[in-house]
Amino acid sequence: MAWSLKKTSEKAGLPPGTLVHIGEQKTEDIRLTLIDFDEVSLEQREPDTGEDFGPYVKKPSITWLNVDGLHKVDVIQKIGEAFCLHPLVLEDIVHTEQRAKVEDHEDYLFFVVKMISCDNETDVIQWEQFSLILGDGFVLSFQERPGDVFDPVRERLQKKTGRIRKNGSDYLAYALLDAVVDNYFLVLEKIGERIEALEEEVMEDPDSGTLNAVHSLNRELIFLRKAVWPMRELIGNVQIWESPLVHDKTNLYLRDLHDHLLQTIETISTYRELAVGMREVYLSTVSNRLNEVMKLLTIVATIFIPLTFIAGIYGMNFKYMPELDWHWGYPLSLGLMAVIAGLMMFWFRKRKLL
Repeated sequence: MAWSLKKTSEKAGLPPGTLVHIGEQKTEDIRLTLIDFDEVSLEQREPDTGEDFGPYVKKPSITWLNVDGLHKVDVIQKIGEAFCLHPLVLEDIVHTEQRAKVEDHEDYLFFVVKMISCDNETDVIQWEQFSLILGDGFVLSFQERPGDVFDPVRERLQKKTGRIRKNGSDYLAYALLDAVVDNYFLVLEKIGERIEALEEEVMEDPDSGTLNAVHSLNRELIFLRKAVWPMRELIGNVQIWESPLVHDKTNLYLRDLHDHLLQTIETISTYRELAVGMREVYLSTVSNRLNEVMKLLTIVATIFIPLTFIAGIYGMNFKYMPELDWHWGYPLSLGLMAVIAGLMMFWFRKRKLL
């Protein structure tokens, strides 16, 4: 799973609002994508990082500026100045260890969520912070790296399908959040397939690798719950606040998004219970195997105790032991041992211990 704790010591002692990137250190350039549209026309391009975006603030059309990469704080700061964003908001954008939340800054809403995806080839779950600014006529989105789950949204914008070109920036923001939540279901499908495979392995032929896989799965589910759980409160707050930036028609879709989040949380809880159950089944299976081995060893030892007793008596080699000079002494001793072993085997089988 692509998850790592990021160092925050670089921010220690700095004034509030100081932009310090906390996350994976990168050297490549930041990529900007700008889509400006209304019901009739659409402009899409990749602007230069030094471009002035101020004119887009007052345009009557809807502007969506997407930023891939947060490691060049000067670019983030310039975008923040163009759209009049508070320094603390910019600080939270470049600090990628934020909890999912929403803040009302009157002129805009600030969202922070976790965007989760699953590699189709390796089934590795990847995590990144996704920050979104909803303003009057514009939407700003900030991602840690290129590649996201918004291709269906871009396709709907290009093809003028659905309501996305007819509604305002609030509906675009909803569409982006909805794409993030929809991808949670795709990740959960992959996890569900892994759970089915692990259940069969735990029941049929578990080993130490199985236990490691169960622990890894449980860890992923904990992080999933940590990412998804706050979003329920986040969407609920947007509906309660009745912000003028979010219209009544969009609130209907936000309620539907809230229902999807509840379904996601319930699924994660179910999967966590299954993961805990698989760990208990694994431990029980290993314990049963150990008990079977110990039972077999105990039976073998029990059978050999009287045989060892007989062998020990005739192995003392005292001078006046009449059986030592008897011609049939050795065959009789072996025969007695065989009879005793046979009787004990018969008794164990009768008691269904073998």
